[in-house]
Amino acid sequence: MSWLNKKKIHSDIAFLYERLSRDDDLEGESYSIANQKKLLTKVAKEKGYTHIVHFFDDGISGVTMNRPKFNEMIEQLKLGKGGAVFVKDLSRLGRNYIEVGRLIEEFFPENGIRLVAVSDGIDSFEGESEFAPIKNLFNEWYSRDISKKRRLSNKVKGSSGVPLGAPPYGYKRDDKDPNHWVVDEEAARVVKMIDTLTLSGYGTEQIASILSEKMLLTPTAYAVEKGYKKPLKQHTAGPYSWNSTTIIKILSLQEYCGDVINFKTYSISYKNKKRIRNDPEDMMVFENVHEPIRDRATFERIQEMRGKTRRRKMSNGEHNMFSGLLVCSDCGGKLGYHFNQQNPSIKYFNCQNYNKGKQKKCKSTHYVRVDFLEQVVLSEIRRLTRFACKYEDEFTRAVTAYSKEVLESHKKTCCGELNALISRNKEIDRLFERMYEDNVSGKISDERFGKLSAKYESEQRSIAERVEQLKKAYDEMSEKAGQADFFISAVKKYTRVKKLTPLMLNELVEKIEVHQTEIVDGKRTQKIVIYYNCIGAISIPDDLPIPNAEITLDTRQGVQVSYTSSKAS
Repeated sequence: MSWLNKKKIHSDIAFLYERLSRDDDLEGESYSIANQKKLLTKVAKEKGYTHIVHFFDDGISGVTMNRPKFNEMIEQLKLGKGGAVFVKDLSRLGRNYIEVGRLIEEFFPENGIRLVAVSDGIDSFEGESEFAPIKNLFNEWYSRDISKKRRLSNKVKGSSGVPLGAPPYGYKRDDKDPNHWVVDEEAARVVKMIDTLTLSGYGTEQIASILSEKMLLTPTAYAVEKGYKKPLKQHTAGPYSWNSTTIIKILSLQEYCGDVINFKTYSISYKNKKRIRNDPEDMMVFENVHEPIRDRATFERIQEMRGKTRRRKMSNGEHNMFSGLLVCSDCGGKLGYHFNQQNPSIKYFNCQNYNKGKQKKCKSTHYVRVDFLEQVVLSEIRRLTRFACKYEDEFTRAVTAYSKEVLESHKKTCCGELNALISRNKEIDRLFERMYEDNVSGKISDERFGKLSAKYESEQRSIAERVEQLKKAYDEMSEKAGQADFFISAVKKYTRVKKLTPLMLNELVEKIEVHQTEIVDGKRTQKIVIYYNCIGAISIPDDLPIPNAEITLDTRQGVQVSYTSSKAS
């Protein structure tokens, strides 16, 4: 028996725990804190509890178990101050399979704490629920699925120039278009004041003191006053308490030049919310998207003064929509963007690893003209949209390769195997207990006990590995289904496309594989394979009346290059 059981437990006191996060908004009004309270209070009273204590965390994801009120409730339970825990469903406790499993299978039973999950039909006083581990596992999978869909959506939006973050101090969202920033004149004046003071030779600490003396609201306090964000529960400093860190951030933001910079940070996984700074080459910069507050010359001068001179990827600062999408078919490296020195109108890509290093990572240039690429990709997208519109059923089958029924069948199969694995794992635990007792009593020798223990431990490790495999398989199936639907709807937006745009390219294309030109049947041809988001290099059935693209480009010195059908090898 746990040492906690030695404490007197107040079995007549019920702890009611409510939790709501941003993801739960998708579930409707029934998940609001107020409605959770009403439901749990009603059920607790029906079960005979007269002393009720509420604990709730609002706006906190269930992926993390580090929640203030949840932790307070657990500490109270450890002290024996409550005899029951009521939640709307197991996902309210959390969406972490391992941690929630420890609570419902170890902590609560060992300490005589009753668990009631209303919507899941679970009441530990009515016996152990065989489906609780499965529901617990699906709750974690739900968080993974939501995270992956959000990442895909952010990738598409961010790659098309839509700002992913909130407007920085000095800007606000346009009332007519929330994806567009407009200048907030009152805050912009402070930004310009900071620039002027910096160019006048003042340090960041001095500037912070000046702004504090002038009783100007800090960016956080200003945002709260204007209703741009919710007020903080606790203010660590006063509303006029500027500091050097805030000044440095304002001075370093390129967004004030009118640019949007996406993918500045990333997280390792959906369970780890810590943001990590991305490498500069992995960020995406879109210039002159909104009205600037500071001109570029001022920005560059400030960076020079602070020893933070920026270096552009190209000498002329030009960015091509194919940059980052092209890969070499031989070495897998990225293709770099260039223009002809003698004729700048000729723009092209080639493999960055060509003749690079002593081992020469790539022996071919994989040269491809930008105007040739534009014709090829636009033609293939037109073929794809024609396929989607005229042969919708065939297109859907080719893209998804499975239906919702298949996904449900896969889910049921997973459930059946998981049930069997969990039952076997519990059976092994019982066998261990009996073996231990037999070993202590002398019925089983130490040698025999050791061999059997090793055997069962090996089996439990295999069970754990198989559970992880099932989780991964379900994740991949769910992700593919969700992304395929997303891609189908995206394709249909471009049925009458006449010109290739960065938005279209980033929304539909994951990468483009460029092959070295070859001589085929006496003609100079180049193979280009387009890998679309979510579905890869889809091949249009040959029996459909959708002709392959026939594109020939006259290049330098009269040389012709033809495009060969973009099918995966």
